[in-house]
Amino acid sequence: MDTTARIIEKRDLTDVTKLFVVHAPLVARNAAPGEFVIVRVTETGERIPISITDFSRAEGTITIVVQQVGRTSALVNALRVGDVFLDFAGPLGAAVSLPEQGHAVLIGGGFGTGAVFPLARELRSRGVRVSSIIGARTRNLVILADLLATESDELHVCTDDGSFGYHGLVTSRLEELQQAGADFTHCFAVGPMPMMRSVANTTRRWGLPTMVSLDPLMVDGTGMCGGCRVSVGGKSLFACVDGPFFDGHQVDFDEADDRLTTYKAEEKLACQLAGTGR
Repeated sequence: MDTTARIIEKRDLTDVTKLFVVHAPLVARNAAPGEFVIVRVTETGERIPISITDFSRAEGTITIVVQQVGRTSALVNALRVGDVFLDFAGPLGAAVSLPEQGHAVLIGGGFGTGAVFPLARELRSRGVRVSSIIGARTRNLVILADLLATESDELHVCTDDGSFGYHGLVTSRLEELQQAGADFTHCFAVGPMPMMRSVANTTRRWGLPTMVSLDPLMVDGTGMCGGCRVSVGGKSLFACVDGPFFDGHQVDFDEADDRLTTYKAEEKLACQLAGTGR
């Protein structure tokens, strides 16, 4: 079997967000919703974790969405169709536990929308009703709405500035739908940490089971660096090996926020060096 990871399709989603379809049959064969891959572009480059947006065991492909936020993500987004990743390891993490019935609401913020799609598809295949709410700051940053609509009974797009869809935050739309009688039984949220915290705070009032993906914390992806340590229900766990999905009502978001900013100085320096070509 082919063990390389070759890019067979690339698509611009926004100016800084790209979608890649990668032929990686060994990874695709075992992939499941909620898992991620670790990629590396150069011998001296860092390894970065990226959530799996889609996978096809039959075609041997993995789809990922990469938003340029630093030096390494810029290197990834510069790759072209036909290029091969130096490393494309996975699937990693634990598959998210999904219900067999009920009405699930899936919430995606920014490029986190990419990680919501495989959950929607799997839930629909089980007969679960799926309502998806996705949000972005403005219309030009909304991604994968058309794709997610194919696996959602309802799709609600929110923008902070009202340039597309609902004018407001995803949590505001979530509250309106619940008050209108949506009767959600499960919630899954993927996106920026403040959004996931807000979702968890909102659903806690209703006692609505809520899972959040702490993938923003991941660094090494194997549990060895300790950078993604998080407290969940008073227990010390690692986002990469014990998650990335955890009970949002049990996550210590204050600690998670502190972890998220641990390497801000190094990330800023890396971006500066990338700008000088060093």
